[in-house]
Amino acid sequence: MADHRPGYGGTLAAGGMSVELPLWRAISFFRVMALAYAILRYFGSFHDFLHPVSGWIFFGALTLWTLASSRSFAGPQRCTWYVLATDLAFAVTGIVMSGLIDTAARIHAGAPTLPTIWAAGSVLGFAGKGGWRWAAFAGAVVGVANIAGHGGITPDNLHNIVLLMLAGCAIGYVIELARASEAALTRALQVEAATRERERLSRDIHDGVLQVLALVQRREGDLGELGRLAGEQERALRTLMTGGQPATAAPDGEQDLLPLLGRYTDDRITLSAPATPVRLPGQAATELSAAVGAAVDNVRRHAGGSARAWILVEDEPEAVTVSIRDDGPGYPAGRLAEAERAGRLGVSQSIRGRLLDLGGTAELYSAPGEGVEIELRVPRAHLAG
Repeated sequence: MADHRPGYGGTLAAGGMSVELPLWRAISFFRVMALAYAILRYFGSFHDFLHPVSGWIFFGALTLWTLASSRSFAGPQRCTWYVLATDLAFAVTGIVMSGLIDTAARIHAGAPTLPTIWAAGSVLGFAGKGGWRWAAFAGAVVGVANIAGHGGITPDNLHNIVLLMLAGCAIGYVIELARASEAALTRALQVEAATRERERLSRDIHDGVLQVLALVQRREGDLGELGRLAGEQERALRTLMTGGQPATAAPDGEQDLLPLLGRYTDDRITLSAPATPVRLPGQAATELSAAVGAAVDNVRRHAGGSARAWILVEDEPEAVTVSIRDDGPGYPAGRLAEAERAGRLGVSQSIRGRLLDLGGTAELYSAPGEGVEIELRVPRAHLAG
């Protein structure tokens, strides 16, 4: 498991790209450009140094190190503390060498050090790895090297040190905020995933176990039928407990919705559908069929023994719509909210919850004496995405 604390460079968005990686790429690019700038500056003034050959030797080593470590600066995992320590050592070495191989007059006049702004790349690396505190540490080391090895305490030195410290600490603080925000987002996504899984299990239990228990409570059906249903729900619960899918789950490929809906028809329930198959992704067909089954079960339980119902399927290019309408007594406004407060979640979980997972909608229309109509609509664009 990646460590998310500052200083460990953990990528917080599991399976995705961390928001700090673009900053690391910017730091890697900055080091290469800063090296080119430092070499060009030295090329234009090396003849003014006391020991110009020493400067070229340093730049040869610095070039090899910068190129060799470019991959390490591609992200927090690759950029280890050993790499950063070596990088900082090169910066300090170049600053101290500048005071040894340059002339006193040039140093007094404010001549830049050998690495010039390349040293800022080391501070930025510490900022990315450990946050603003480590950036302050690296900036202080570079500042001490400037004061002790190149020119002492001068207005130019102090000005450059303050700018370096501010830039490093600011970048480090931004990266710490990015990591904290990413960690919070990851936790929120985990909570959302757990909530959705609980809702899925709740729907499965409602459609199976709770229906059987309700049947037992009403003492409807013969003992053989109750035994068969109880056995089916035992197998379904064992499958859920072991993390598998119910035996009736649809395959991964496309599936015709119509045979799934045909199971709900009888002498009271009529299905009207296109003559051609209504193909949907397997999981979507199963979930939509289960939502229709929950609506049909509500008709059988609440619409009365003589009520009839009609299932209408409309297969359009942009969406699949299934309407379930009965001629029962209907219900007054506020009945659904009252049922939810009482813990009866058939409509909210088995119907609306499933359609929400599919990116669709479930609309219910009813009035006393006018029956109930439920319209389930699933956009094909969402299923294709």
